[in-house]
Amino acid sequence: MSATTIQPYHGSYLMPSLEHANVSDAMHPGILSCDADATLTDVARMMAMHHVHSVAVMGLSLDQTGEKRVWGIISDVDVLRAAIRTTADHSAGALALRPVVSAELTTPLREAGELMLVHGATHIVVTEPDSDRPIGIISTLDIAGVLAWGEA
Repeated sequence: MSATTIQPYHGSYLMPSLEHANVSDAMHPGILSCDADATLTDVARMMAMHHVHSVAVMGLSLDQTGEKRVWGIISDVDVLRAAIRTTADHSAGALALRPVVSAELTTPLREAGELMLVHGATHIVVTEPDSDRPIGIISTLDIAGVLAWGEA
């Protein structure tokens, strides 16, 4: 066997299969966010510094408690699009074109994936069931990880 041969991995007892996984099994806790008036450069720096592919935009509207709420998500593709194609407004509020798609911790992972497909989203905000507060994020890559490692 050469040093460059990659052996297939056959799952992990720590990761459930897609059929048995919930959002909580694959999500990243915490959420990286910015205000709606953040610039394209600010958002790009956040993504690069934290090695993430999305940032939540907070604050264009308030939730029932008067706190800022997630208004939109900016993906790395949104940043690229804005950088390459000149637009009049490069604020985070203007770049977060899609409405937020969210799921709860107990949402089946297959259902979360279906939400992504229906809404053309690569990231979903994970919310607390009672308060609807954002507590994490899940991406298409996180679901791919379950597919890759959860088939023990």
